[in-house]
Amino acid sequence: MIVYQDQLTGDELLSDSFPYKEIENEMLWEVEGKWIVQGAVDVDIGANPSAEGGEEDECVDEEAVKVVDIVDTFRLQEQPPFDKKQFITYMKRYIKLLTPKLDEEKQEVFKKHIPEATKFLLSKINDLQFFVGEGMHDDAALVFAYYKEGATDPTFIYIAYGLKEVKC
Repeated sequence: MIVYQDQLTGDELLSDSFPYKEIENEMLWEVEGKWIVQGAVDVDIGANPSAEGGEEDECVDEEAVKVVDIVDTFRLQEQPPFDKKQFITYMKRYIKLLTPKLDEEKQEVFKKHIPEATKFLLSKINDLQFFVGEGMHDDAALVFAYYKEGATDPTFIYIAYGLKEVKC
């Protein structure tokens, strides 16, 4: 299994269990999330509650909760929305922090293509949800989520060069 960690914080953000599609000159990864239901599993153990003095509709399970698989699996923490000015400030700082972590060849490609990827994200700014890893570090990579037109499940966007591949 391969886990993708935030280059700056080490938080786990994604794994190879979730296939991705490269977009925007391979600067961004698009990953399809899914709403899943957790809890309230009705397990029939074959016992007859009325014969054992229990009530017919007795339920010990907690209520079901709908969660997004990626958010739940990697314990992503939702952040308040950014306006355009805040987002540009964040991206400038993030690029400055991430660039020295990349090898020389990747630095050149990153510097060349990240402005277009940033413009792509800016074009969706009003539709994006923002997440960070479990550690909630100030310098953390953002994970973006939005709903494609007509979709009921969210699509997540990762900055590809901000991820470090770790084999487990």
